[in-house]
Amino acid sequence: MVRRARRINRELAEVFDYAHPELDFRDPFELLVATVLSAQTTDLRVNRTTPALFTAYPDPASMADADPEKLEELIRPTGFFRNKAKSLLGLSAMLRDEFDGEVPGRLEDLVKLPGVGRKTAFVVLGNAFGVPGLTVDTHFGRLVRRWGLTESTDPERVEAEIAEIIPKKEWTDWSHRVIFHGRRICHSRKPACGACPITHLCPAYGEGETDPEKAKALLKYEMAGLPGQRLRPPGNFPGPPAAPADPSSSADAAGDIPSTERA
Repeated sequence: MVRRARRINRELAEVFDYAHPELDFRDPFELLVATVLSAQTTDLRVNRTTPALFTAYPDPASMADADPEKLEELIRPTGFFRNKAKSLLGLSAMLRDEFDGEVPGRLEDLVKLPGVGRKTAFVVLGNAFGVPGLTVDTHFGRLVRRWGLTESTDPERVEAEIAEIIPKKEWTDWSHRVIFHGRRICHSRKPACGACPITHLCPAYGEGETDPEKAKALLKYEMAGLPGQRLRPPGNFPGPPAAPADPSSSADAAGDIPSTERA
C-alpha cells in the first residue's frame, strides 16, 4: 500500500505539476480569512468576495473593529455569513490582542483562533509558512478511501494514517494534488474513470464513467479548457483566470460549482 500511495503521488505530480491552493491571497491573514470563508462554498465564490472584503479590512486590527452588519453583508455570498462573520471578528481580535496583529506560524496557536480547526490551520501553515501539513477536506478523504489507503471517515484518523505513508516533506503538495484530482476528475457522484491518469493504481476503477469520450465530458476547470477558481492564478497554471464577480448578478457564473458538488 505504501508503494502504491507513493506511486500515485509521483504520477499525480506529473499531471498536476501546477497544483496550488485555490484561494487568492497575498499574506497569511488573507489566506486565513479566505480559508474560514471557504467552508460550505466554492473557492471561486470566496475569491470573488475577498477583494472588496480586504479593501475594507486589510488587517486584523481593522477587521476586529468592523461593524458586524457591514462585515456580514460583504461576506454574504459565501453563505453562513453570520457565523463566519462572528469567527472573523473573533479571530481578528485575538490576532490583534494576543499575537501583535500577526498570524502565528504554529498549529497549537492557530487552532486557538475562533473558527479555525486543524484543516484550516494546515492550509495556512503549508501555504503561508512552508510548514508541511495534510489538508483533509471532503475530496481528500473521499479519494484516499477510494484508493484503499484508509477506511476511516474521521479526519484526524485519516490525517494520522496518511502521515504514516506519505513523506512529511510531501504533505502539502500531496494535499494539493489529491484535491485537484478530486475536483477535476475523481468526482463524488460521477468520477471520470475513463479520463483518469492513474486507473492502473486505483482499486475503485469502474465506479464511474469508463468510456473515454463520455468521461472527458465530465472533466472540470482547466482539464475541460475552462478557467480555474483563482482570479490571480500562479504563472504556471495552464488555464485562464476566473472572472471577477458580476455585481449585477448573484447567481454563480459558469464554472462555479455549487457547494453540493464540492465533494
